Amino acid sequence: MRWLRALDDSMRAGLRVERTRLEPLVALRAAAGVATVITLALWLVSPAYAASAAFGAFSAGASSFQRGWRPRKMVALTAGFGLAVSTFLGYLVAGHLALFVPLLAVWAFLAGMAWAVGRNAGIVATATVGIMLVTITLPAGIEQTLEHAAVIAFGGVVQATLILLFPIRRWGAHRDALADALAAEADYARRLRQDPTAPFDPQPLMTARSAATLTPSQARRRPRVLHGPRGLAERIRPALAALADPRVGAPAEGPGRDRARELLSAAADVLDAAARSIRHGTAIQVPARALQALRIDEDDEVLDGPARRAAAQLSRLLDEVLEIVDSRDTRAPPAAAGADGQLLVEPTMFRLVPVVVRAMRRELRPDSPVLRHAVRLGAVASLGYLLGTSLPLGHGYWVPLTSVMVLRPDFHQTYARSVGRFVGTVVGVGLATGVETVHPDAFVSGGLAVGSAALTYLFMRTGYAVSQCMTAAYVVFLLGMGGEAWQQTVRDRVLLTLLGGALAMLAYVVYPAWETPRLRDRLADWLGANGRYAAAVLRTFAEPSGKGRADVRRALLDSRAANATWAEAFTQASREPVRHRGLTHHEAEEAQDALRSLGRAAMLLESHLPDGDDARPVPQAARLADALETDTAHAARNLREGHDLKWEHVADVLDEWDTDGGEQDRVARRGAELHAQALNELSTAVSRTPLERDVEPARQERREHAEQTAQ
Repeated sequence: MRWLRALDDSMRAGLRVERTRLEPLVALRAAAGVATVITLALWLVSPAYAASAAFGAFSAGASSFQRGWRPRKMVALTAGFGLAVSTFLGYLVAGHLALFVPLLAVWAFLAGMAWAVGRNAGIVATATVGIMLVTITLPAGIEQTLEHAAVIAFGGVVQATLILLFPIRRWGAHRDALADALAAEADYARRLRQDPTAPFDPQPLMTARSAATLTPSQARRRPRVLHGPRGLAERIRPALAALADPRVGAPAEGPGRDRARELLSAAADVLDAAARSIRHGTAIQVPARALQALRIDEDDEVLDGPARRAAAQLSRLLDEVLEIVDSRDTRAPPAAAGADGQLLVEPTMFRLVPVVVRAMRRELRPDSPVLRHAVRLGAVASLGYLLGTSLPLGHGYWVPLTSVMVLRPDFHQTYARSVGRFVGTVVGVGLATGVETVHPDAFVSGGLAVGSAALTYLFMRTGYAVSQCMTAAYVVFLLGMGGEAWQQTVRDRVLLTLLGGALAMLAYVVYPAWETPRLRDRLADWLGANGRYAAAVLRTFAEPSGKGRADVRRALLDSRAANATWAEAFTQASREPVRHRGLTHHEAEEAQDALRSLGRAAMLLESHLPDGDDARPVPQAARLADALETDTAHAARNLREGHDLKWEHVADVLDEWDTDGGEQDRVARRGAELHAQALNELSTAVSRTPLERDVEPARQERREHAEQTAQ
């Protein structure tokens, strides 16, 4: 049942098209690059060289669609260089099976290890394996090896040149990332009006931080509006939560709650206006009523105590956002500094090499999903090539090409892409076959290839099956233009594609990298990170000199990273056809809610950190920080081993805490109680008897079956 449901979800994902993710202008520019190299090569050289150059331009253009923060022209140039090297090496040994298969296996393994750097690097590296399989089939001799590699690199140069000459939404991705972060906080403020303890997904803030990590040249040219609001957004979120939460902020009912709702609504309006202005590069327009509501009247303000301080802090931060966004100064700041004062500078392409090597070395361990993906990729590339060449169908490289292009480090994407590629190939080959029956010449085939490439780019980020339909037609037209008869390229290709997809699916089953068995480890990592974050905040209450804020910031970033890793693992596990006997889906959800509450408690305390050297220390906070860090570290180990979680040290400190030290002491004590409550919820979520663990999956399956029946 779980396998059938997982396969159904994968098929639906592979066939889904999201219109909001289409980028027609970018697709048109990339298609123009393909058209340019085809035209020049046909006019100046030959159809075979035109096909090589078009493959380079097509793959370089596709690489620029990967979401990243480096300049797209640099990504296209790097992709073109990698494609040229791959083609050169493939041509050198293409005529010797005993040499080509090991080269293909090693090259595919290295492409799989490139996922250690990130998704974009993994996809671009995988494309080099695909072009090694395709371009070596074009008519060429050893003496033409360098020439074909050069024209492929030329395709990347053309794409980079077009990106440079015709920029589309300059800094658009960076603007969207920052705008999304502010819009997410606006939505958070509105949800807090109804639910004072509403959760917040930190992913938009993490994405905005990634977008703020720039190369030195980008840091010199970045618009000023992209510099300051992100750091302010990091401080606005805890101010919003501290104002809304009745445990440390505005009262649950009465005039104070009405005033808090008014401030939250005004904050949402300001944040939305700032997001629109940053996204579109237009002047900011804020409703007058929102600006009026954010004014804190010293005499008539109904809020007092911690709630009033949170309101004043929120008003001050929003004023700073408005000042930066409304500024007409477009000069870049002197450096790209993070909210913690550290420079967020990314290494250049040349200096990135040792970073890549270190990242790959860290993944050389048996339980690494990246290493397992690299092994699968190397195996299916070499085995697929041997299988394809041994079949009496011709053009057997379609088997390894399909396997390599659909394989991903996780189950869901691999199976979704396999289904999407097969469906797209059947339709694309059918369309191309119908057109090729009229025997078009090289220029007409080139034009058809350009049209297919344009549609491929249009659906590059969504609708994988549709994109693969156009890719299949593109390859058929291009190989026909390069000298291969269309009957040969189409013949039996559907069967070979099906074999390649089946090989990729089988490889994942034989050598899987399931996330489900690792859920406890991911949860333990998140627990340990949250414990260190909460301890760092409490130590700042004990020593309010301001020196501990950098530690708080680092601990917060570690906590967010662990949260993101858990969220990704939990999503993947929910799509996998396997079950973890030690942690049910229901337990995982409850544990997730408990850890979110723990992080929220630390965030609320962070919003009330004492300012100035004259702030009164809270000695008990240091004791609780040590106890919390110790207990969460022990609990993380117990969680991995399936043992019960205990919090003796935290309970002892709370029992001995005397709240006679003033307002800061009472705030810290209340935050400590929230931490203890979250820890107890976590213990309840994961400390179940074996009988309960056996019964819960059956209940979950019955609920899922009832939901499917109702639909």
